[in-house]
Amino acid sequence: QVQLVESGGGLVQAGGSLRLSCAASGRTYSGYAMGWFRQAPGKEREIVSAISWSGVITYYSDSVKGRFTISRDNAKNTVYLQMNSLKPEDTAVYYCALRSSLTGDYRSFQQWPYWGQGTQVTVSS
Repeated sequence: QVQLVESGGGLVQAGGSLRLSCAASGRTYSGYAMGWFRQAPGKEREIVSAISWSGVITYYSDSVKGRFTISRDNAKNTVYLQMNSLKPEDTAVYYCALRSSLTGDYRSFQQWPYWGQGTQVTVSS
């Protein structure tokens, strides 16, 4: 069993920044990948970013590329999402997720077995 605990969500004005954190505990895989997804009301859950165990492989959706940065601290079993230049369209519930590796169809939320509780990010105009 894997437990993911998120923090860092909140309300920010357009152009501002937030940093989300997600700490993994329990029986994690060796060399696991982690990712961030988001879901706005009435929309499907979509991938935002993902990172391999080593950090060599990263993925960003086109909508956040150049503004968001994913990173991880394996000594703390924690993944971060630094969000800069936030826009109102970034408003959503953000979820962290964990899977064994960053291979296959990892862009689909259905391919990630472990999830955090979600944290609300609201960007005002």
